[in-house]
Amino acid sequence: MTTYKEIFGKQVKNYSSDPSNETEGQIWYNSSSGTFKAGISAGAWASGGNLITARATGAGAGIQTAALAFGAYAAPEAVLTEEYNGSSWTAGGALGTGRGYLAGAGTQTAGLAIGGRTPPSTTTDATEEYNGSSWTAGGALGTGRRNLGGTGTQTAGLAFGGGPTTATEEYNGSAWTAGGALGTANQFLAGAGTQTSALAFGGQVPSTSASEEYDGSSWTAGGIMNTTRQELAGAGIQTSALAFGGYSTANTTATEEYDGSNWTNSATLATARRGLSGAGTTSAGLAFTGYTTSNSAATEEFTVAIQTKTLTSS
Repeated sequence: MTTYKEIFGKQVKNYSSDPSNETEGQIWYNSSSGTFKAGISAGAWASGGNLITARATGAGAGIQTAALAFGAYAAPEAVLTEEYNGSSWTAGGALGTGRGYLAGAGTQTAGLAIGGRTPPSTTTDATEEYNGSSWTAGGALGTGRRNLGGTGTQTAGLAFGGGPTTATEEYNGSAWTAGGALGTANQFLAGAGTQTSALAFGGQVPSTSASEEYDGSSWTAGGIMNTTRQELAGAGIQTSALAFGGYSTANTTATEEYDGSNWTNSATLATARRGLSGAGTTSAGLAFTGYTTSNSAATEEFTVAIQTKTLTSS
């Protein structure tokens, strides 16, 4: 039988109390409790600062400590932009084209607003670029659409689905060009990653648990989520993504992590909501806005820490 030492090159250490600096995968024996224990990484959501204005079906960009929230489904919220510094939101520059059901990409100081629906119900092909204080017009989408997914950066953005359609478009900082079509026409989906390594997941085809992976030219089938849903949000990259919230048969708190092939359940949101926005990474994610039974101003922060797990008694 293979031993722990043969696999990891060292023996299980004996401690009278749990170490304070354990690492992921570390195993030790606690002689005081007579138990074997291990350090495992686990994610958790915690409350962040509330937005100034509650809203839903906007978009997001950036990282947990420097995020951007913009747009909403109805005027006057449809033009609003807010910036997050890791603890509180402040007002940013207004969108030139107020809209909801749009997609977002980029960073807080180089954001991208893509497509959407202008109030009350007109689909738009408008793209706008944010410089940290104001929005300016960018190149129009080849196919105007709402309820689409987006990811990437301001100079290498990706828009996909919406409508519903299979259309994918790539942005170079000034113009959109056609990319490879999604395998299945979809809308109300979420995305993560870059222009050449993207992930699309969830959506309404009708409601789906499927995901697709993009390599810069074509989409292929990815792993299946545990919770079927639409109007969800995402964060991260293709091989390390986070999916959270949305609507299945009701608003959900479900959070899942993707490792490039499989989705696994993770810590749940405190607030079940759909039409929310996301930003950040799988170890430092951000969920904000959304609809519960009314528009939400709630912000939640996802972090990963090493926790101690008891394996067995001696």
